[in-house]
Amino acid sequence: MIGVLWCILLTAAAGESITIATYNVENYGPANRVTEAGYRQGYPKPESEKRALRTVIRAMNADVLLLQEMGGKAYLEELRRDLKAEGLDYPQSVLLEGNDADRHVALLSKRPLKSVVPHVDLAFTYFGGTERVKRGLLEVTVATPAGDLTIFGVHLKSRFTDRPDDPMSAQRRVGEATAVRDCVLSRVGDPATARYVILGDCNDVKASKPLQRLLQRGRTEIAQLLPAADSRGDSWTHAYRKEESYSHVDHILVSSALRTSVQGGAARIYDGAGVREASDHRPVVVTLELPAASAVPKPGG
Repeated sequence: MIGVLWCILLTAAAGESITIATYNVENYGPANRVTEAGYRQGYPKPESEKRALRTVIRAMNADVLLLQEMGGKAYLEELRRDLKAEGLDYPQSVLLEGNDADRHVALLSKRPLKSVVPHVDLAFTYFGGTERVKRGLLEVTVATPAGDLTIFGVHLKSRFTDRPDDPMSAQRRVGEATAVRDCVLSRVGDPATARYVILGDCNDVKASKPLQRLLQRGRTEIAQLLPAADSRGDSWTHAYRKEESYSHVDHILVSSALRTSVQGGAARIYDGAGVREASDHRPVVVTLELPAASAVPKPGG
């Protein structure tokens, strides 16, 4: 009897491991580009960059992969098909079609998706008018033996702006982050006990107002921002090649109920082969060790 209980406890301790990553794949679709033949409009992502991208994705081998700057459905299917041909199969795919017609949030998953909820009409007040979160908010729930896990994928507004009264679109990102935060809170129930991850390209740094909106509302803690670094201890995720400047704008946040499940206590920035050729961003990865609480025998059982 003792041996049986010990085996059950070992199984419970092992729990369920799931690896989740976020990756801005830099215009995986038609875009204006400078090519060897000069400037071209609506030009596809070069094949050399696609090969490098697949090298990175295969090396990460995430169970769930959130993507930003994905083109339309045909481009997501192309990536999924090419990865499968190279040995990495993602049977589940989702494309969020928000108000940005060219750059989408998307998701690839090895795990079955229990539910998919696209949020494309999140509104906020902006200079006396109403705007919508440009790329929406993608919500998916993954069923695991350790229970459901909800993932919220974001891509906040870039720093480009056509409004001189909103330099670097800072106020717009605050509005978007606030709308995302309020939607998350409306979906998860009690944020102190719910298990969820918020991740993506936030186009802003840790101390910024948009990140603070995603972390806290009043006295309510929404999520905790995971520290992240690469194998050399560097923490940048985006390289602005024109100015050779680097910033950490891609983030993974977890609910307080998940904080102790984070393997190693932190996320990781992938810096292996192909990463500099594939995109101007580097992916961020986290592995969660979810306890199989149901396997632990009840007192007196």
